[in-house]
Amino acid sequence: MKTFLQVFFFVLLFGSATFANDFKDIKKIVLKKDVQKKILVKYDIYKKLFKFRWTLYKNGGLVIHRNYDGIVGQNILYLNHQNQSFRFDLKPRGSDAYNVPYILVKFKKFDFKKHEAHFELFISDVKNQIELEYLKK
Repeated sequence: MKTFLQVFFFVLLFGSATFANDFKDIKKIVLKKDVQKKILVKYDIYKKLFKFRWTLYKNGGLVIHRNYDGIVGQNILYLNHQNQSFRFDLKPRGSDAYNVPYILVKFKKFDFKKHEAHFELFISDVKNQIELEYLKK
């Protein structure tokens, strides 16, 4: 019984580490203050715009302003903290509510010399329903 439990926990831990990364793409983004990053999200017949920028870095908190398809939001992200990222769904939850594509934006570091914030965007799209276009302006 003890051996069975050891094998079970080993398989459980190894299996969860193997399948934990369901992200199809990871994009690194560096932004200066008030410079907006725009990403065009395409699926089915829809085109939606995701925009975000940061406006203030104070006391270890980075103030983020975001807009996805006209829905605005604000987050304060911290390094080495529970509030290091935010997530939003790219399409409405329908009959497939457990496999909705989403983006996770994670604050990675702040460069004090260049006054730049570094982010990673993680895109989860298990069924390959989404196409992203990173816009320059």
